[in-house]
Amino acid sequence: MLNDTIINAERELYLTLLELAQQQPSAYEWLKQLPTWLGDIKDKANYAHAPAYQASVARLPNLTVNNVDLNSDTLTIETSLNESERKQAMALLKQLMPWRKGPFQIGGQIGDDESGIKIDTEWHSDWKWQRVAPHLGELKGRRVLDVGGGSGYHGWRMAGAGANTVIIIDPSCLFYHQFMAIRHFVGAADAHTHAHAHTHDRGRYRTHYIPVPLEALPAHSQLFDTVFSMGVLYHRQSPFEHLQQLRGQLVKGGELVLETLVIEGDANTVLVPHDRYAQMNNVYFLPSVAALVGWLEKAGFSEVRCVDVAVTSTEEQRKTEWMTYHSLADFLDPNDSTKTMEGYPAPMRATLIAKR
Repeated sequence: MLNDTIINAERELYLTLLELAQQQPSAYEWLKQLPTWLGDIKDKANYAHAPAYQASVARLPNLTVNNVDLNSDTLTIETSLNESERKQAMALLKQLMPWRKGPFQIGGQIGDDESGIKIDTEWHSDWKWQRVAPHLGELKGRRVLDVGGGSGYHGWRMAGAGANTVIIIDPSCLFYHQFMAIRHFVGAADAHTHAHAHTHDRGRYRTHYIPVPLEALPAHSQLFDTVFSMGVLYHRQSPFEHLQQLRGQLVKGGELVLETLVIEGDANTVLVPHDRYAQMNNVYFLPSVAALVGWLEKAGFSEVRCVDVAVTSTEEQRKTEWMTYHSLADFLDPNDSTKTMEGYPAPMRATLIAKR
């Protein structure tokens, strides 16, 4: 028996945008484009794997979920899986590999992989969240946009921190379906609870996913109190355009959380890798923190501050059973882990917070 997870999630997204448009007319632009956005990601002509991914999500077993913890380092879904449900779910989730952002735990106890399913992702995304979360403005009751959100792990954590509406965007067909797989088990655990709720117009999910890149969104929507861009800027050929697009999504006084690769140096230091950087061929600009502060100010942000700088360790990003390709250890100089294979400084990430 197939489940309706994707259909339900997309209907909830539509209803959320409809409700939003009644207060913020710029959301009507989003509604107009939504059918195209959601249609394109399922189109086999665009994504050969789309039908297989959809089938994997649709065949996930319907379980009785006792509790969902969106505020724990491992996003935890408490449920009891019998052996056949566990095998079925495990096989279907493995068809959605590689899993890069997480971790997730479905059933069983944390640390007990026998009775449950632990999706041990390439990234310990919880570590990044631990570095970022203490510096954020209040997320409770706010509208949040997570740009380049991958599987949606951080988006769920934003909902766990009390955000009213979280919209994750990422153009990846795979990541969209990974989000839907987790959504299947989360169910309505992130729904709004209103004592006076009318069942037909409340109970909206709080966490949504639109499978598009930032530049596909209507510019200057000014819909969000907080916008996250984590691990995106260095993939952009035009960093200023990216910063301006982020700014356009923020309400006046809204908060940008920008996390990106940086290098040591002064306000004039920017590395433009000649070919690849840590084996990635789509890395364009790695500024120093001081340069990045200048970029944000030039793009019209104020109160810019750097709240964290961390060198990425091979414990934070590594190969796992759920991501079996090369990972960070393979991209560093085997004789000097402070350098990438190409001889550039090893990945170091900074988090900056700024106001519109």
